[in-house]
Amino acid sequence: MQPQPALDRSPLANLIGSTHAMREIHRLATRMGHSSFPVLILGETGTGKELVARAVHNTEARGPFVVIDCCSMVGPLMESEMFGHQKGAFTGASATKVGLLESANGGTAFFDEIGELATDLQVKLLRVLQEKQFRAVGSIGSRTSNFRVIAATNRDLAVEIQAGRFRRDLFYRLNVMRLRLPPLRERKDDIPALTTYFLDRHGNGCHRVADDTIEALMQYDWPGNIRELEHVVQHMLAMNSGPWLTAADLPSSVSNSHSGGDISRELAGAGSGNSCASATGIGTAGGLAPPILPLSEVEKCAILEAIRVTKGDRTVAAAMLGIGRTTLYRKLKEYGYE
Repeated sequence: MQPQPALDRSPLANLIGSTHAMREIHRLATRMGHSSFPVLILGETGTGKELVARAVHNTEARGPFVVIDCCSMVGPLMESEMFGHQKGAFTGASATKVGLLESANGGTAFFDEIGELATDLQVKLLRVLQEKQFRAVGSIGSRTSNFRVIAATNRDLAVEIQAGRFRRDLFYRLNVMRLRLPPLRERKDDIPALTTYFLDRHGNGCHRVADDTIEALMQYDWPGNIRELEHVVQHMLAMNSGPWLTAADLPSSVSNSHSGGDISRELAGAGSGNSCASATGIGTAGGLAPPILPLSEVEKCAILEAIRVTKGDRTVAAAMLGIGRTTLYRKLKEYGYE
């Protein structure tokens, strides 16, 4: 029996790639991991911000790694999620609850998509970062939690600050060390290695990728980045019946790009009766100027077309649109589809 290769247990093991950009991320993540200062990770949706945050944390693995999903921090119970609550603090509070910040004591609190955090919670978070103390909902006493802060966002926080949606003082608290993750289209040489990684992760070890498939993957621009590539690999594994994954197994968004199309054409539903193009009159005969739709209608059209193209797979649709899944669910609810 052949000896099995040793598993790579290093903190950076899941950060796949050997391009210059990825080598620089490895270097910076390692250096940041040996520090306890706040880290701000910037990057488009699907670029692996949480993976990098975990790598930074695991470099010296101090305590728990607690994910705080700022997209879900909405509604009347958001303070309870972050700060905890006392029994009887409000209707339904049948027991005392420990909040996420207290759970992160001695470890790392990872604020995923910090740019989505409500402004009133931004004020309270700033106070926690300054004083290391907070109050649970319904409590008159303060609690202490000592944690490292890592935050990530796909938003341009300078724009958010100018628009009054993000506090400048909180930005300065978070922006001590900054790491920007490149989109996958800027490091396409890592696509073969990433594809192999996802095949090993989701397949049975018997599949291989044909050269024409790799060529198609390399030509696509990946608006959903690494997350979209993972879903494409899963799609190919589901559609394939043999050991070789070929271009015929690719979803139409990728194969159309390979044949000269692009993602915008896919979302526009070229040739479909319910496409954005036909809805706005673009491309109709007679030379008439198409009507100009409000941006909200254009956004709705793109989202619904992405749902149609992906046959209802909302995770893939969100990746194609370059938005988070929570944002997609919220938009669909606004349109009355939930």
